[in-house]
Amino acid sequence: MKKIYLLYLRLFNPVKWARELGATVGERCRFYKISFSTEPYLVKIGNHVSATKVHFETHDGGVWIFRDQHPTWDIIKTVTIGDNVYLGYGTIILPGVTIGDNVVVGAMSVVTKDIPSNSVAVGIPARVIKTTDEYYQKIQKDVRETKKMSADQKAAYYKKMYSAL
Repeated sequence: MKKIYLLYLRLFNPVKWARELGATVGERCRFYKISFSTEPYLVKIGNHVSATKVHFETHDGGVWIFRDQHPTWDIIKTVTIGDNVYLGYGTIILPGVTIGDNVVVGAMSVVTKDIPSNSVAVGIPARVIKTTDEYYQKIQKDVRETKKMSADQKAAYYKKMYSAL
């Protein structure tokens, strides 16, 4: 019965699901189809974090190749995500990584090292490409005030805007 409950939570309330697995999750988070390795209780996620199809990895499975010589070896580390963080689609966060506050991680990035606060990082491996202040300045020309519109209003707005295409 617990497995059915967890499956239900994963689909319909992924924040609660992550907490039920033992992850520490702050307030105002938004998750969609995230996943954890075998130690979700070692993942700490701050407030106001958005993550879609992000994987939080807490162990290094590569020790498998040494299992015959060292049957008890594990390499297990924490993953820490700060406040006000956007983790792009398909991001993978590896063991021991800390991502600071006010960070954007681009889609499909693999985060192998810490990312300092107020940074934008992308790539495989993820690397810092600019500050969030620089990102804020860069996006000004592309921002549209459509977030609070209904789906129909938004569709009409963008169809009209891009009708010349």
